Amino acid sequence: MGMDVGGGEGGLVSDINVTPLVDVMLVLLIIMMVVAPLLQTGVSVALPQSKNPELDSNIIKETSAVISIPDNEEVFIGRDKVALADIGTRIKSILKDKKPEDQVVYIKSGKLVKYGRVVEVIDEVRNAQFDRIGLVAEKEKLAPGASEN
Repeated sequence: MGMDVGGGEGGLVSDINVTPLVDVMLVLLIIMMVVAPLLQTGVSVALPQSKNPELDSNIIKETSAVISIPDNEEVFIGRDKVALADIGTRIKSILKDKKPEDQVVYIKSGKLVKYGRVVEVIDEVRNAQFDRIGLVAEKEKLAPGASEN
């Protein structure tokens, strides 16, 4: 609320001044736009595309075991770089409190990663006694004007 400064009556103005509200909302919007990409868990990987990938909401949970292979040299669990030999122990520590039917290991491999590297990672996961493995892919984007069949 503000007061009239001009001549005439010296009463209060009952109109709401929305300018400060708009300023605060714009600042909050900018903060959210900057912070939202940082909330993404794990390592960014250029995933292969598929027409019919299965959607699984568990992959984005913090308690999920997600192995990322962005290139032929590095392997990550979450955001932490791990050696191939350490994958089993790290996966066991992540999934130790989950029921056996919920113990799924997700593997995100880049498009250009050699198939042999992916098989090595899968072997390490299986050596740790985890047989439920999900391979992650992106849904293929349709060309404009194309229909899904």
